[in-house]
Amino acid sequence: MNHPFKELQRIAATAALVAAGVLLVQGQEQEPGVEIKPARSAKHNDLAHQIFETMLQVHGVKAGHRPVHAKGIVCLGTFIPSKDAASLSKATHFQAAQTPVTVRFSDGSPDPYIPDGSPNGGPRGMAIRFQLPENNETDIVSMSYNGFVVGTREEFLALQKAVVATDPAQPHPWPVEVFITSHPRALKFVQENAIIPASLANESFFSNDAFVFVNKNGVKQVGRYKILPKAGARTLSPDEAKAKPDNFLVEDLQSRLAIAPVEYQVIVQLPNPGDSSSDPSAVWPDDRQTVEIGTIRISSAVADNATVERGLAFDPTNLTPGIELSDDPLPALRSEVYALSVKYRRHP
Repeated sequence: MNHPFKELQRIAATAALVAAGVLLVQGQEQEPGVEIKPARSAKHNDLAHQIFETMLQVHGVKAGHRPVHAKGIVCLGTFIPSKDAASLSKATHFQAAQTPVTVRFSDGSPDPYIPDGSPNGGPRGMAIRFQLPENNETDIVSMSYNGFVVGTREEFLALQKAVVATDPAQPHPWPVEVFITSHPRALKFVQENAIIPASLANESFFSNDAFVFVNKNGVKQVGRYKILPKAGARTLSPDEAKAKPDNFLVEDLQSRLAIAPVEYQVIVQLPNPGDSSSDPSAVWPDDRQTVEIGTIRISSAVADNATVERGLAFDPTNLTPGIELSDDPLPALRSEVYALSVKYRRHP
């Protein structure tokens, strides 16, 4: 396996901590319908520091910017729940007629100036903040790939260390090559994230993490978010992507919003018995039951993007009554790493 240096940059970007959902986890499989206790560990804090400090050594990280998903655009819109949303969860935004949302789309790279058509730009992110009554809020953090790069937090740290330890001037196999070739899901993740969407309006996003949805009767159901473009999924060929302007995804979205809203269908995928809810790299098959919970309607981009996105910090553990952590320890660990990231980019 022979990667050129730019491929290493893509591996670093796609394997690094992403706003769509990015730390690693390991746990026991859990059947749906069984009460799941949130997974937390006293070791998370030390591991979070190790991951973050290693992540800062990845090629392309720039002070004052997010260590990954550095390039983005912030938009405003609304969430309109479906008639089935209330039966899945008692969460306020599943019950209301509509809820304001703030959404940040992003490329996955640590480079804030990366061309949108670069194969190093994936996975793209979609972070969503629901503005609830009485100044409350809740977040979804998702990315444009169904399944995380590895299945444990220790493997994630090992991958980061392998990326940092790789010197293209040294003979093969490089540390990152050894890791990727020995982890089939990681290899698939890296290869498939080179795909470039025709538009952000044609991109799908996935939480990968499992959450527990609780309805008004106390019934609990494990599920994962999928956010699907109502305009349909469409990708570009490598030649088509190379011909695009550096900021074509942002410019295309702005042009679309000047004409009409951009909409996404939000669904929750439910597992079958035996499907792991604790391992975000274990993708549930497409034949699993889903519940449509509503539509995200993006209506405008913010005027002062740089200022607004600098002030935003999304958190996958920022939940609301009716949505709980599952036995997936990823969100809790991610939350700690995000806190370190916010401090770093605001006070480099």
